[in-house]
Amino acid sequence: MEKKGSPIALGSENVWSLLMQYAIPAVIAMTAASLYNITDSVFIGQGVGALAISGLAITFPLMNLAAAFGSLVGAGAAALMSLRLGQKDYSTANNILGNVFSLNLIFGITYTVIILLFLDPILYFFGASSDTIPYAHDYMIIITLGNVITHMYLGLNALLRSTGNPQKSMYATIFSVIINIVLTPLFIYVLNWGIKGAAFATVIAQTSMLIWQIKLFSNKKNLVHLQKGIYKLKRKIVVDSLSIGMAPFLMNAATSIIVIIINQSLIKHGGDLAVGAYGIINRVSALFLMIVMGLNQGMQPIAGYNFGAKQYIRVNQVLKLTIILATGIMAVGFLMSEIFPHTIAAVFTNDKELIAIAVPGLRIVLFLFPIVGFQMVTSNFFQSIGMPGKAIFMSLARQVLFLLPCLLIFPSFFGIKGVWYSMPTADLLSSIVAAYLLITQYRKSKIMM
Repeated sequence: MEKKGSPIALGSENVWSLLMQYAIPAVIAMTAASLYNITDSVFIGQGVGALAISGLAITFPLMNLAAAFGSLVGAGAAALMSLRLGQKDYSTANNILGNVFSLNLIFGITYTVIILLFLDPILYFFGASSDTIPYAHDYMIIITLGNVITHMYLGLNALLRSTGNPQKSMYATIFSVIINIVLTPLFIYVLNWGIKGAAFATVIAQTSMLIWQIKLFSNKKNLVHLQKGIYKLKRKIVVDSLSIGMAPFLMNAATSIIVIIINQSLIKHGGDLAVGAYGIINRVSALFLMIVMGLNQGMQPIAGYNFGAKQYIRVNQVLKLTIILATGIMAVGFLMSEIFPHTIAAVFTNDKELIAIAVPGLRIVLFLFPIVGFQMVTSNFFQSIGMPGKAIFMSLARQVLFLLPCLLIFPSFFGIKGVWYSMPTADLLSSIVAAYLLITQYRKSKIMM
């Protein structure tokens, strides 16, 4: 008899029940993580100042780049893990776990050294000014020193979901968030560490959860566990993991470039506070984007396992259900940004000028949010079933083919609003591309029959 919650159950239990079983913990975890980012920004904005929010926003490209390398290893290995478990190839699955450790150490240390050597020049290039560089520098120096821990924590969390432990993955995120939320105000308000306090809280929280994750994966009773001989890099595992993870990597890397251009354009047309306004908009939109990412994380092991097991009807079912749920979630974000933009902005800051810039930005940037969920799910679907080419193209289409040209053209005509207009325009065009690719897949592949 198949044990509920085990990898094998992915191929037999009711698809809706499985999606809820896997997606709800992931959604709770991602929502909690996003709420932490929001409260973190609130603590920084209210406790340090409006310019601190702008300084934090300057760091977004580096944060996205770190996430890019994390997803290159973690997301790719998680999808590969699901495929191999679906094929009952447990030996390779264990080697995937060991290779995640090795790859994260290599990428994490390399990234940390390079960034620390050139941190200030990088931040100035990203749009920092003499007023915002102290905040950005203080925050990133600590976050970067903890980069290896962050990579390992995120990678193991992805593997927990793929090995049939979505609840434990959720617990790791939630407890990390709780530790963060407790420590951040303590460090900022009580110890007067300023923006450094928020960074220290993040690293401490992730370190605590990484220790717990390692303990979980050390249990020899599990099908996939830490053991001797799995840490040596295997060429096929590395190539397959990185090729699948290339889609989220390129998406995050492209996002880093886009954010740099956004920040530079906002400084040119609106100054440091315009960058702060984008920081607020980014945090709010990220809440809904991360909920959909949680749904995608719930879909990924189900789609990956059943694709590996050639149960294509179940693959199709989980895709449709995830698209419906994602569309509804993004519609809520759209309604909130249109009806309560002033209230939302005021949560982050009391600065009236900053609020005045953020309000129209919220309304414009989130205007086409209802269709964004569909685009995100479709991209993740292709990644989950081991079709990285389509996922990579979709990831780059929004950022490079559509958003980048808009950002280079629109601000010249519309100023700050031109930056805001660029985002929903790219959302519309990339969603059309996603629909075309998905319809094409329906017509030519048995997956969609």
